[in-house]
Amino acid sequence: MLPVHGAVVSGAPDAGVAAHYGDPSREQRMLAAGRAVVDLSHLGVVTVTGSDRLSWLDTLSSQRVRTLAPGESAELLLLDVHGRVEHSAALVDDGVHAFLVTEAAHAEPLAAYLDRMRFMLDVAVATAHVAVLGVVLSGASAGLAAIAEAADAVAADRDASPTDVLRTTWRDPWPGVVAGGTRYAVVADHPGALTPTAYALVAGEAFDDVVAHLLRAGVPVAGTLAWEALRVAAWRPRLGREVDDRTMPHELDWLRTAVHLDKGCYRGQEGVARTYNLGRPPRRLTMLHLDGSDHLLPEPGAAVALGEKVVGRVTSAARHHELGPVALAILKRSVPVDVELRVQGPAGDISASQEIVVGADGHGEGRPEARGPVTPGLRRRTE
Repeated sequence: MLPVHGAVVSGAPDAGVAAHYGDPSREQRMLAAGRAVVDLSHLGVVTVTGSDRLSWLDTLSSQRVRTLAPGESAELLLLDVHGRVEHSAALVDDGVHAFLVTEAAHAEPLAAYLDRMRFMLDVAVATAHVAVLGVVLSGASAGLAAIAEAADAVAADRDASPTDVLRTTWRDPWPGVVAGGTRYAVVADHPGALTPTAYALVAGEAFDDVVAHLLRAGVPVAGTLAWEALRVAAWRPRLGREVDDRTMPHELDWLRTAVHLDKGCYRGQEGVARTYNLGRPPRRLTMLHLDGSDHLLPEPGAAVALGEKVVGRVTSAARHHELGPVALAILKRSVPVDVELRVQGPAGDISASQEIVVGADGHGEGRPEARGPVTPGLRRRTE
């Protein structure tokens, strides 16, 4: 939607779409109300076809998806042998294609990895010419209804089926705890429940026509600044922001939606199970409420300090229309939860207080109780 009047281009990892259209706060309010649509067409989409596609993805990933019904949504992770996150994807199957939506920079590597793992199964992997529109499913979900109406109109103009235009819709399971999952953020009212989101997957060749129909119908558009602000406030982890080469899903409370603790063997399963059952993740996600006296936000990667010691890094920062300046940060698990922190900002340090996402005890819900005292290590006898 860059041709829309007032569009300002986003930077990486959202390059290629609009950050905002001149009024980020208004866009955010409209989006939160379920009325606006966000252009997320920079995201990458990988398709898997063939009769073995779901059972095959099940064996490779952290999530149980072999029985996924057409139109049902899921989220999965691909891990390394130690249980660290390498890829994440939103998954929805239409009965023929399994659509995997991921970060733009990860689409080609994800497709290449999957292609190497095909062996003799009936599966085929490809990057897809499919664009993504984002909506919040609040109120009457007018944004999603408007996309469906636009797709129907474009299909009629082309004498095509509506599913040839609007391929499918993925509904984010966050912040629910899916079957086989667990939670590290044990709160009565998870903030993510206020802004459930969805992706509308539109055929790439029809995307411009769908957007044109939406604009003619007067559907409000919002930029990625609005989308990201709601994501930060929802404590929702993102591959392109919260994940580095050490990230375990426990640190981000990602066992809610992307990990099945009781499914069969997959790469990284042992690390996931060991950390959940016996250990504690070395780091933890927190949301920071930033001092709003400085109008500049910290950059992703900015140092978070306790006294003179750096104890973590900012991963995402945003200006929320109700909460003000907020950020997600990855901290050492040992950082006390009730201390004030300092965040490195463009114009100096910014004071920050924590809203706890993953607790400092590092225990997920349902974690087995220890059967006895933990042995700190073997000691040599001195007698």
